[in-house]
Amino acid sequence: MNMPTLVESLQALREQGFVHDFNLEHSSLYCSELSLRLHPDDFEVMETIRFEGDSNPDDSSVLYAIRSTTDVRGTFLMAYGAYADGASAEIVRKLADHRNQ
Repeated sequence: MNMPTLVESLQALREQGFVHDFNLEHSSLYCSELSLRLHPDDFEVMETIRFEGDSNPDDSSVLYAIRSTTDVRGTFLMAYGAYADGASAEIVRKLADHRNQ
């Protein structure tokens, strides 16, 4: 069974309206294009897609499809281990809660 690539997954999500890119900024997700900052109560995770590294587990990542309370839709890509890079406990919990469902 062929698993979708990151590019294919991003394209499929864009076709569903998840067109904005978010980055992690300590206690929020931030979209520079919109100058929009989302705190944990401002968004929900609609879908997660996990990508495994072929030869190195450190190459694994998760793609999140998120929707704000005002219906702004976008994606956020997080490499495993990036939680240690200063993410707040609230953001880590919000993302992990959906991934573990």
